[in-house]
Amino acid sequence: MAEMQHVVKVEEGRPAADGRPSVGPTYRSAFARDGFLAPVDGLDSCYDIFRMAVEKYPNNRMLGHRAIVDGKAGAYVWRTYKEVFDIANKIGNSIRSCGLTKGSRCGIYGANSPEWIITMEACNAHGVYCVPLYDTLGAGAIEFILCHAEVEIAFAEEKKVAELLKTFPKSTEFLKTIVSFGKVTQEQKEEVSKYGLSIYSWDEFISLAGDQEFDLPVNQRTDICTIMYTSGTTGDPKGVLISNASIICLIAGVDRLLNSVNERLEETDVYMSYLPLAHIFDRVVEELFMFHGASIGFWRGDVKLLVEDIGTLKPTILCAVPRVLDRIFSGLQAKISAGGFIKSTMFNLAYKFKQFRMMRGAKHNEAAAICDKVVFSKVKEGLGGNVRVILSGAAPLATHVEEYLRVVTCAHVLQGYGLTETCAGSFVSLPNQMSMIGTVGPPVPNIDARLESVPDMNYDALASTPRGEICIKGETLFSGYYRREDLTEEVLVDGWFHTGDIGEWQPDGSMKIIDRKKNIFKLSQGEYVAVENLENIYGVVSAIDSIWVYGNSFESFLVAVVNPNKEALESWAEGNGISGDFEALCENPKAKEYILGELSKTGKEKKLKGFEFIRAVHLDPVPFDMERDLITPTYKRKRPQLLKYYQVLFIQLLL
Repeated sequence: MAEMQHVVKVEEGRPAADGRPSVGPTYRSAFARDGFLAPVDGLDSCYDIFRMAVEKYPNNRMLGHRAIVDGKAGAYVWRTYKEVFDIANKIGNSIRSCGLTKGSRCGIYGANSPEWIITMEACNAHGVYCVPLYDTLGAGAIEFILCHAEVEIAFAEEKKVAELLKTFPKSTEFLKTIVSFGKVTQEQKEEVSKYGLSIYSWDEFISLAGDQEFDLPVNQRTDICTIMYTSGTTGDPKGVLISNASIICLIAGVDRLLNSVNERLEETDVYMSYLPLAHIFDRVVEELFMFHGASIGFWRGDVKLLVEDIGTLKPTILCAVPRVLDRIFSGLQAKISAGGFIKSTMFNLAYKFKQFRMMRGAKHNEAAAICDKVVFSKVKEGLGGNVRVILSGAAPLATHVEEYLRVVTCAHVLQGYGLTETCAGSFVSLPNQMSMIGTVGPPVPNIDARLESVPDMNYDALASTPRGEICIKGETLFSGYYRREDLTEEVLVDGWFHTGDIGEWQPDGSMKIIDRKKNIFKLSQGEYVAVENLENIYGVVSAIDSIWVYGNSFESFLVAVVNPNKEALESWAEGNGISGDFEALCENPKAKEYILGELSKTGKEKKLKGFEFIRAVHLDPVPFDMERDLITPTYKRKRPQLLKYYQVLFIQLLL
């Protein structure tokens, strides 16, 4: 492959040998051409990130939440770095007074809040492993994590305390103390005391240690900082051990990347905290903001009020998952359509002009200044008016949504890729590079990356268009799965982490995710189907919001469950004289024919093979959701659960 602009080759590939598949060349970011950054003096742990920020920016606004006055949300109320430090110090002493020491485990359960971060920093200070409990996981998984990690103290959002109590008596083998971020009821105190546990309100716990001061242990780079349980698509969650070094190294790499593209973080930056802190994506971004003495404002926990919270906070950096950006995209489309012919024509003309200029290499803020001022400034204001970078992660962002938002938001829209095991961001697209749309960009300047061939799926890492399993090496990698050495050995081979994702190097050095290694099955005629690849292809059909494709070795064709796009389906029905509400339309055979036709059209455009076409569909008006356990908290499909849920239906479709 010709020299790739945004990466440098550090090692040649090698052919298959000794039963091991061939691997392509090893590349790293061109920004790390002269090597990775040396560690910052004195920065050896996550606690050091916070401690150094407090020393440097004591009076900067750190954590903010909206004050509720007479039932209404008011302005953001802020605590400074020094104020947060003082509270975290008290919480740390109280944790130690409960008998925890370096290496003990502390659970945190609930939506993002100042108390969440304060507790995390108290754990960091004393070398206590922070174990986030997903806000979106049910009691079964919470119980599993509490027992598997042997959690001794658990902090919980006030409304989640009851969920913690549902894990009794099993979790009480290790769990000895519960702390509410708010108040506790008399009933809860009585219930907890039956099992010999203690429970405290937040205010009670702050003063629990009294005047006791515990010495801080020496925290080293190699020490574990957090055990982050991944929301597995199959089986029990896996506890990913993340060291101080992983997070410090990740922050150094992302920081270097931002500086290299002239988007350096400043202490004046503001971040909206709403993606779960229990995920690595949000955790490391918030660590990065603290590293710079910047401000973090928390949402109220209601997705319907998120846009209002953003408007009040006025963040400068917005991290999002595709589902949030899809909502913004759909909302903008609906507003433009409702604006009447003249307004929508003006918007579309401005869009086409700016898009044309950006495609020709113009920077987004220079491509069409008059269009930005007259037309797109309203979109920018809708996101608070100050957003300069929108970072999408956790799942693939549809190409048409990414391109649209790059043009209309007056901000850089960047797509990143990483896993809990790689400490989040391993690849991220670069500002003003329209050729990177649909990719996750080049590697971040703290890792090495290569592709490994997957012969079963005909992916060749040494071909002229290299394709294969993405493998990552570097200090950001996890230290293993907690108490699951067998699983660690499966994915960590000779220092290379095997992601399970299939990537394709692009000519400019960016990476495109095209498939998933395990999501492959054989049809009855012996043809292999890479199902994730097909879902990505069919996912661009504008008439649908989501699709799950299914087949098995007893059948010769594929079927699918589709969540249709409500506006698109209703618009089609109106144009074809078909009446009924959205639910009724989803049952209508003609609507199924229409959706099948749209899928087939895309299949033909993408030159899919005959067996890759969908032969039958079921239209479900209810989006795949966590309530029915059909997707993970990061919106990945849970295939075994989807099959179980739709099994009866598939038998009918396959007949």
